[in-house]
Amino acid sequence: MRKLLRFLKGYRAVSILGTLFKFSEAIGELIVPLVVARIIDVGIDGGNSSYVWKMGGVLIGLGLVGLLFAVTAQYMAARASQGFGTNLRGSLYRHIHSLSLSDIDRFGASGLLTRINSDSIQTQMGVAMFIRLVLRAPFLVVGSLVMAISISPKISIIFLVTALAVGLILWLVMTRTSPYYRKIQNNLDDISLLTRESLAGARVVRAFSGSKQEQNDFFVSADSLKRKSVKANALAALLNPLTYAVINIAVIAVLYFGGKTVYAGNLSQGDVIALVNYLSQILLALVVTANLAVTFTKAAASAARINQVFDTQPKITDTATECPAPVDGSPKLAFENVSFSYYEGGKNALKEIGFALNGGETLGIIGSTGSGKSTVVNLIPRFYDASEGAVRIDGIDVKEYPARDLRKKIGLVPQKAVLFSGTLRENLLYGNPNADDQTLWNALDAAQALDFVQKLPDGLDSRVSRGGRNFSGGQRQRLTVARALAAQPEILILDDSSSALDYATEAKMRHAIETLPFHPAVVLVSQRAFSLSHADKILVLDDGNAAGYGTHDELLKTCEVYREICNSQTKGAEQMKEAGK
Repeated sequence: MRKLLRFLKGYRAVSILGTLFKFSEAIGELIVPLVVARIIDVGIDGGNSSYVWKMGGVLIGLGLVGLLFAVTAQYMAARASQGFGTNLRGSLYRHIHSLSLSDIDRFGASGLLTRINSDSIQTQMGVAMFIRLVLRAPFLVVGSLVMAISISPKISIIFLVTALAVGLILWLVMTRTSPYYRKIQNNLDDISLLTRESLAGARVVRAFSGSKQEQNDFFVSADSLKRKSVKANALAALLNPLTYAVINIAVIAVLYFGGKTVYAGNLSQGDVIALVNYLSQILLALVVTANLAVTFTKAAASAARINQVFDTQPKITDTATECPAPVDGSPKLAFENVSFSYYEGGKNALKEIGFALNGGETLGIIGSTGSGKSTVVNLIPRFYDASEGAVRIDGIDVKEYPARDLRKKIGLVPQKAVLFSGTLRENLLYGNPNADDQTLWNALDAAQALDFVQKLPDGLDSRVSRGGRNFSGGQRQRLTVARALAAQPEILILDDSSSALDYATEAKMRHAIETLPFHPAVVLVSQRAFSLSHADKILVLDDGNAAGYGTHDELLKTCEVYREICNSQTKGAEQMKEAGK
């Protein structure tokens, strides 16, 4: 938790003032038993009613001042904790975006969401409780002990034994509950993952009548969370009864021995009442400390999980500061004997891949599922670093480019068409915020999305729902292509981005891209051999190896893998035609 206190920057003065106000309130509370003792010994016992009224006014004044201090401290604690939470979540979000994809894969999307939401709230509550109670509760305990000693050193031994007994109870409960709270937060990750997958795949779940299975999986995880929570809360619930039991025994002891001392004439009745009041203050302070301990235990468990993210340094670091000048005569994109493994010491997903691509040319990449097509694509914008060899753009290794400059050169259309909630215009401007409307319309035209966008009532200002659900699969694909084209990239990557399009629309899009005025080098990944037949070069992948490299006609003669893909697709098309007859 200590590592996260840096996020109180800008709120330290408020935090300190809030703590001091609570401290001042506690001082007033320690004075109250002395005033009550004086009312009993001087006012009531001496029959001095005016003194009772005067000291009663003092009690009311102390109460009002205490209320003012408490409200002010609560306000400051709330302001500081909310500011802390805002700073923490903002920094955590930025750090997550600085991580490489392999780092993000390690935590998982659900785990990161839980850390930003649930864990951040727990630490935020810890900060609020810290400001409000970190000085007040211990000060009340220590102050009450000191005041008790000043009244009766012998009876104060009961206070010391009581404080030690309650402290031992607190320690035992904290050490037993802390592991459970860590497990509970991890279990929340699992529930978030199940919920996210179930909602994202709602159509698939219903199509295969899998609702019962999804519910069972969810209830298993939820039941596990319930059992851990019950165990943790059952242990935490022991705090109050055990603490009250110890304190009540102490009260009985104080009254018993105090009564004897009063009878012997060594202590006044008011002093006994003051001792009982101080014991009650210790009780309340220790109960608050017990609840504070539970909150801090939860906050510490959540802080440890958040620090795991902060302690993770991105495997891909952006060390370059200036965009290097292109090397004359170099191809726009080149892979030089590139090998890559997702895990250190693991099997290579790519093995000694090499090709070169000039501006205005098209490279097609084809292969069976899992052959490494998307892996090649992910190495170009440096989502991952090659394990061996080099990926070069304009003759410069991609590692020597600042990440922002590198990705400005690249327009990426991923396999899954991703649109963000907002307007069409905002989505199209994502890669090029300075693009004018004419550039956007030209990009839509090239992506074969002009016809249906023009029919929308609000045109470019039409709303896009979350994930683009208000558009069909083919429309989403064409809009993501238009978004990439609006940035006018030097390298255009189309990762199986026309799978939802018919052949005619795909052919029109391909022709439009070939005639673009900025002539990008195109990397086209597809499962369809027909879609790649026009490419200047085709790279055939088989289990991460380059099974063939050349034109469509050359590969039909020299590459068995490519020939098998073409034959299987041709036979499939013929069979569909026969079935149609």
